[in-house]
Amino acid sequence: MKKLGIDARLYRQTGVGVYVRNLLYYLGSNLPSDVQVYIYLTERDFDTASFKEKNFIKRKANFQWHTFSEQTGFLKTILADNLDLMHFTYFSYPILYRRSFISTVHDLTPYLFKTGRSSTKNILLYKLKHFFFTRILKSQIKNAKAIITPTQAVKNQILKHFSNKYEKKIHAIYEGLNEELLQIKENTDLKKSFSEDFMVYIGNFYPHKNVERLIKAFTRINKDIQLVLAGPDDFFARRIQRLIIEFGQTKRIIFYKNPTLSDLVFFYKHAKALINPSLSEGFGLPMIEALYYNCPILGSDIEVFQEVLNKNYRSFDPYNDASMSYAISSFLEKPTNNSNKELLKKYSFEKMTKETTDLYKVHLNL
Repeated sequence: MKKLGIDARLYRQTGVGVYVRNLLYYLGSNLPSDVQVYIYLTERDFDTASFKEKNFIKRKANFQWHTFSEQTGFLKTILADNLDLMHFTYFSYPILYRRSFISTVHDLTPYLFKTGRSSTKNILLYKLKHFFFTRILKSQIKNAKAIITPTQAVKNQILKHFSNKYEKKIHAIYEGLNEELLQIKENTDLKKSFSEDFMVYIGNFYPHKNVERLIKAFTRINKDIQLVLAGPDDFFARRIQRLIIEFGQTKRIIFYKNPTLSDLVFFYKHAKALINPSLSEGFGLPMIEALYYNCPILGSDIEVFQEVLNKNYRSFDPYNDASMSYAISSFLEKPTNNSNKELLKKYSFEKMTKETTDLYKVHLNL
């Protein structure tokens, strides 16, 4: 009986967590039942994550990513299970793991955006941590039997910044619409709080998300409309909140912390548009979700968004406040919805899982 391991330590996180949960949701119907699947979860997720498949085995792996304990404790844990293939679902792994593995590299943002502004840590500590992160990422790309990226754009970045010799082992496999979102009804109670017209940003507030520039651009908009920023309430969010106060925009720019899936459905269904000013992404899940709810999209003209959305959104230069302001103003003057729901047929977590399972089978010699 073959043994497959899946790193699910980010199970309840945004972004990567959505990827992991959907992969595991569809995996049972794609993988032969005689393959044992070892699912490694942190303590906080171990009891709440449940799987109906009898060949799915939960393992407690309470080791934070990007830490020394990951390099030691997590290594010891997965080695003890004597796996035939391990899938590291994030660009962080025990560098001394020498058994067969594949990796998903969602984006190269931490590699490309080398700035201490994206960390709460002391700048020297951040630089040291970034040094080790770079070494681990290079090792992961070099030693993986196969690498999965969510877009061709991310694959191109890896080839550009590392080596073209990895071309054949990198597989661009598109993600899709979160299965969980389709089962959720909107939070209609929010209609009381958001009775005025609004545009929405959905995501976290790391510096590369470029929300600070969005706020500056929005201050130039002389229209009766609000901007809702929906995301986690953390260090980066508090910096954003201070900026909103600094610009005197507390009545026009609303921070909505820790939105639930039900909240997100409301925002997608009632927003005049979704705005995504990001400087770097691997795929852009909120934009796919906006497509599903027929919500117009304004976004950066970065390569990833151009690949995923083609011409189905209104683009702007994310490094230029004026370009962003113009895109918002021109949309409000003449609202048009360039989104095409037919595009959604191209993106599916079910299809992604099937293609990923095909890779498993190749490297498990099934």
